[in-house]
Amino acid sequence: MDITRHTTALEQFRCTLYQNFENRADTLMELVDAMCSYPEADAVVAYSLAPVFRRSYSAISKALTEMRMAELALPYLLLPHLPRPRQRPFWLLMVDVTPQPRPYAQVLPDRGMVYAPTVVKGKAPVTIGHQYSSVALGLEPEEGVSASWVLPLLTTRVATDADKEMVGAEQIDALLADPALPFGQELCVAVGDTSYSKPLYLHAHRRHPHLVTIARVRSNRTFYHQDVPQEGEQAGRGHPTWYGDKFSLSDPETWTPPDETQTLWETSRRGKKHRVEVQSWHNLLMRGKNKPQRLPMHLYPFTLVRMVRYDEEGNPLYKRPLWLLVMGDRRDELTLMHIVDAYAERFDLEHFFRFGKQKLLMADFQTPDLEPEENWWQLTHIAYAQLWMARHVAEALPRPWERNLPVMKQRRLSPTLVQRDFGRIIQQLGTPAQPPKPRGISPGRRKGTKLPPRPRQKVVVKSQNAAKAA
Repeated sequence: MDITRHTTALEQFRCTLYQNFENRADTLMELVDAMCSYPEADAVVAYSLAPVFRRSYSAISKALTEMRMAELALPYLLLPHLPRPRQRPFWLLMVDVTPQPRPYAQVLPDRGMVYAPTVVKGKAPVTIGHQYSSVALGLEPEEGVSASWVLPLLTTRVATDADKEMVGAEQIDALLADPALPFGQELCVAVGDTSYSKPLYLHAHRRHPHLVTIARVRSNRTFYHQDVPQEGEQAGRGHPTWYGDKFSLSDPETWTPPDETQTLWETSRRGKKHRVEVQSWHNLLMRGKNKPQRLPMHLYPFTLVRMVRYDEEGNPLYKRPLWLLVMGDRRDELTLMHIVDAYAERFDLEHFFRFGKQKLLMADFQTPDLEPEENWWQLTHIAYAQLWMARHVAEALPRPWERNLPVMKQRRLSPTLVQRDFGRIIQQLGTPAQPPKPRGISPGRRKGTKLPPRPRQKVVVKSQNAAKAA
């Protein structure tokens, strides 16, 4: 491995990043380095204790308030370093939302009810706060690198009056519409979870001829075959017939013989063999809607994929099968293995959210204003991208109790291991940030000055009818 080449690429990325910070570039650059090299921080203000951060703790909030970057700044920063797909014939984009709980921030605007997982049975999995939509690039396996890496590209806060799936659709549309990025000119696959299989989201991307959308489908959905005119039947007047026989996922009696079937074998981490049956049906249709906007979904046939895993005794491993929907003009270029593997890699985005919240304090920044919070989320994505740029430069430093773990024996660098060694890398490379220049002690506010209290903000709670109308 050419360490010199990877070191040079990291230095170029850091210099370009420093130049893209329009305001308080020195503070923001040192803050990113502190996030990448100080995993001991238990609060955002604790990053001021990192050796690479040479400024006061008060500079963090000031820098995040004045931070200015373009919407596509991170994709342009990573453009010279994007790994072209070699093992699969397409770019893989993954989109999902994740919450930032802020139940006690009574002065923070635009808070709503967001999803929050809980292990307590019977408790509603909701909390009060914000949610953010992120788009990341799926990566192919590399030697000596953990398979859990993704490459974050965009993050946007989802307003309470916005549709989270449509926010993700706008993010992907921005990546595909930019001619400087390769995603719009080549075959690209966008993967989403169940909520991204609704007609409004699928219809929004059909103007991109090179985009194929893969989304999970609930087991209670109903689709239709294309209508086939009977022999000798003449086309009459009236509305044309688009939908043929019903295909109900919950009723096997409505299933026709699959157009394609493939059997795969997998070995679990415990050494057990599993048989995977994959079936597909081509050119199915879903019903669209006429209100509040017309969605002619009969114009967009799709491929439906069903996947079931069986144990060594032939019993299903899960209660329900996995249903996937594949829509796009170039969907026939994807094999069943491409579809299954592409959706399986979507779970790496969950690893990114978990690492970001635990190691980069992605959801821990406390502020009464929206703009600094949004800037912080963008900065955490930049910090993760810098860790990815250093993956081939870092060394595995296991703890004494981690030396015998299989992952440590394989020396596969994960984001945690890169963050653990990033302090050494910064000492060798240096930083483009200039040292602070003390300007004396500020006189502060005049004695007796009283600021008015911030107004309390109401929590936005959507009713069921309002959510359906939206």
